[in-house]
Amino acid sequence: MRSLWKRWLCAAGLMACSSMAPAGDLTVSAAASLTDAFNEIGRAFEAHNPDTDVQFNFAASDALVQQLAAGAPIDVLATADQDSMDKAAAQKLVEPATRSNFARNTLVAIVPADNTRVPEGLPDLERADVERIALGNPASVPAGRYARDALERAGHWPAIEAKVIYTQNVRQALDYVARAEVDVAFVYATDAAIRKDRVRVAFTVATEVPITYPIAVVAGGSAEARRFLDYVLSRPGQAILARYGFLPP
Repeated sequence: MRSLWKRWLCAAGLMACSSMAPAGDLTVSAAASLTDAFNEIGRAFEAHNPDTDVQFNFAASDALVQQLAAGAPIDVLATADQDSMDKAAAQKLVEPATRSNFARNTLVAIVPADNTRVPEGLPDLERADVERIALGNPASVPAGRYARDALERAGHWPAIEAKVIYTQNVRQALDYVARAEVDVAFVYATDAAIRKDRVRVAFTVATEVPITYPIAVVAGGSAEARRFLDYVLSRPGQAILARYGFLPP
């Protein structure tokens, strides 16, 4: 798997390129929470398709859609919520017939592993000793939207909004807690699981809608893109996702 950077430079017109990429190259833009699982899926896919080089671009879901709309050379899009994929579909950036849900997740509140006063629910976030709360910027990060919506529905958002530190994606929120730079963060259960040595789950957050991950081939996508999507949905692909804590679609 090689860097997306050269292909992005080509697409942006910052360097002379006679073509987007060699045949067999496949670029997958995926939500940041999929980083570890998709890196393993990419290696497994390449092992079964040795002529295909899979390149990944991980970021907040809305940012991925914006990049695609701006002309980034992407073949497959996988987001952490339906709203982001809906935006891509509304702009006709993806092939509608290929859109499929491939995983589910759970929203959790996490604290540093050595925290001695662990909040037990959303009301506890109003305590004076909870001073900094990290969550993804709701304008672009699905996990942040889920968290803000849950806080608003429970009536706690006005009391804790001043404590909130917005992050560029869910993994940045995870890192803030792992480094004990904030008291609490909202992330997915799968994110918390990969840093069990540095963070612990304080409580699970109920969301109004299930957290589902859709995937789709970008408009005009290649046969390789369709094969990758099929692999994610296949039994081996689903088994990899399950090992990282993702729930079946």
